[in-house]
Amino acid sequence: MQIAIVGCGNIAPFYMNTLHRFPVLELIGVTDKNEERLTKLSAYYAIPKYSSFEELLNDKRVELVINLTNPRSHYSVSKASLEAGKHVYSEKPLAMSFTEAKELVNLAEQKGLLISSAPSRILAETAQTMWKALREKVIGNVYLAYGEMDGGLIHRTRYKDWKNELGVPWPYKDEFETGCTIEHTGYLLTWLMAFWGPVKTVTAFSSCQIPDKQTDIPLEVNPPDFSVGCIKFASGPVARITSSWIASANHSLRIYGDDGILYTDDVWQPRSPVYIKRWISIKRKTMLAPWKERYKFASPPDTSTLAKAHRFTGSSLNNYIRTIRSRIHHLKKRVDFCLGPAELATSVEEGRPCRLSSKYCLHTTEVLFAIHNALDTGSPYKVTTSFDPMEPMPWAKP
Repeated sequence: MQIAIVGCGNIAPFYMNTLHRFPVLELIGVTDKNEERLTKLSAYYAIPKYSSFEELLNDKRVELVINLTNPRSHYSVSKASLEAGKHVYSEKPLAMSFTEAKELVNLAEQKGLLISSAPSRILAETAQTMWKALREKVIGNVYLAYGEMDGGLIHRTRYKDWKNELGVPWPYKDEFETGCTIEHTGYLLTWLMAFWGPVKTVTAFSSCQIPDKQTDIPLEVNPPDFSVGCIKFASGPVARITSSWIASANHSLRIYGDDGILYTDDVWQPRSPVYIKRWISIKRKTMLAPWKERYKFASPPDTSTLAKAHRFTGSSLNNYIRTIRSRIHHLKKRVDFCLGPAELATSVEEGRPCRLSSKYCLHTTEVLFAIHNALDTGSPYKVTTSFDPMEPMPWAKP
């Protein structure tokens, strides 16, 4: 499938650095309203550039638009792409309100197109391994999950020095104005929704404890920097998900069952080990065993010899050097941001439902905003959307 990227900011290289793994994705161009960023990315990866977003939309070769713009532009860019007859994969969130997200999903359905969004880490090894363990009932029946997405006091770090390999800084103003819930809670929520299906109700609390974040640029809004959502799934289990930019860094997920705990210490890491701790009873007390078992990892087949590396256009020495440099980068085990676009493209080619379906992404968005908006509402929220159960990856089936 021929694709184009809109947005050449801080996150774009994260997609470029694993694009080679997916022959189904053929990148034919990039664009950005910031000419400096556009020129840097285009030159660094030797990728053709569009002079404007409109030129990209008018290119009939483009079948899928990857929307990497700032969060407040997600809705307008995705809507224009759908109206131009192109599938869309968007960075998170799908839109900056549930109403806008619902409009995008409805538009895609009307056009016979797919729209999907990050995060896509449910398709990677750690999430698929935990899901496999749950289907095998390694801890018996499950009832409860505790998830943490705490990032520490980010505003006291040297975040202004955070830059990608092209020297593009981390967009801290956009991040702080979007808030920790919308930025990070989806990593846990998408996993639990795949494991247990749609959410029935959400009871949430959120608060902005540090309004100004000590930034040199005044923030236009001060969203929550702490939130907690208590979630009831229609299938029975419940979960508590906490997110903050205050508490010390913790990205763990623990799932409690009859026979023990299934857990991983870092849902952000591409191959965070999955462990089991068993309940033991001594006299009248039941406690966790001090030892842990490492659950066997489910891994996709090695396709490194099949996946063609991204071909940089041109025959100059610089392009050749970039190709070699890119392949060296790929030797590292990176978080694979291209899993989502590849899943969407593959589902179209194979004529099957996309695992990261429009309804699944919309359901995630609705629950995220139920937690995020608790700063204003402060009341239980009954979820209105649903989605069909997700299929595990073929290589993670028992």
